[in-house]
Amino acid sequence: MLHLMETPAPAAHVDGINRENRALLERLHRDMPGAFDVEHASAVLGLEATRTRTLLAYLARRGWLSRVRRGLYIAVPLDTRRPGEWTEDAWIVAERTFSPCYIGGWSACQHWGLTDQLFRTVLVVTGRKVRGREPVIQGAPYRVTVRSVDKLFGTTMVWREQVRVPVSDPSRTIVDILDDPTLGGGMRTVADVVHEYCTGEHRDDDLLISYADRLGHRAVFKRLGFVLEHLDIDAPGLIEACLERRSSGLIALDPSIAVNGPIVRRWGIRVNVTLGTPGGDW
Repeated sequence: MLHLMETPAPAAHVDGINRENRALLERLHRDMPGAFDVEHASAVLGLEATRTRTLLAYLARRGWLSRVRRGLYIAVPLDTRRPGEWTEDAWIVAERTFSPCYIGGWSACQHWGLTDQLFRTVLVVTGRKVRGREPVIQGAPYRVTVRSVDKLFGTTMVWREQVRVPVSDPSRTIVDILDDPTLGGGMRTVADVVHEYCTGEHRDDDLLISYADRLGHRAVFKRLGFVLEHLDIDAPGLIEACLERRSSGLIALDPSIAVNGPIVRRWGIRVNVTLGTPGGDW
């Protein structure tokens, strides 16, 4: 939430806006902590939609509102020296724009130290319908993937400036990128992340299995079991759990790559991407 600063009583013009418009802006700060559109602002301000639309456009031109996308705004902090140049933290923007949501995939991998790769695009998992899946907001690129609200579990809150933002915990992050390897930057990167998870402080086999069961996508167990064996990770109990839960049929190790490859029937996987050592190249 954006917090108001204590300020002296405003003069006729303070910070480039008059007393009336500043009062309306303060009300938006107080009652609209997230992103808002004309309809929501109109209800909060008690103004007609036409008047509200004009006001929001005016405040946006002066830099006191930032356009998230067409018709959607967030308020710029009142203590900002140069409002026209201000940008919000990308994770905070995501939470305010796509809530209910969490930061996941490669962004969560970076947060938990599971990868050394740098991804500029912020990956967001949301429970709401969105139009574009790769929006650019305030100059920051996002990739948005949609799940039903009941699948938005396995998260923890982290502080970004003075705002709490949900991010998938390490185990949920692993489940997500095994379910859809593109969320982790492709299966090669996913395999590296799984290795880091299984050999590091975040490993929790029981929680990992619980999350995968709850998500209900059996392909997760196929990819996990295959990667564990291929990378020669010491996890006999986890491998056995994957064998018990693997689905029938054949899946691609990396479904984003339209390439044939050898089939590992133990896991029902077509190995269409090279993971490399220690289990040998495919």
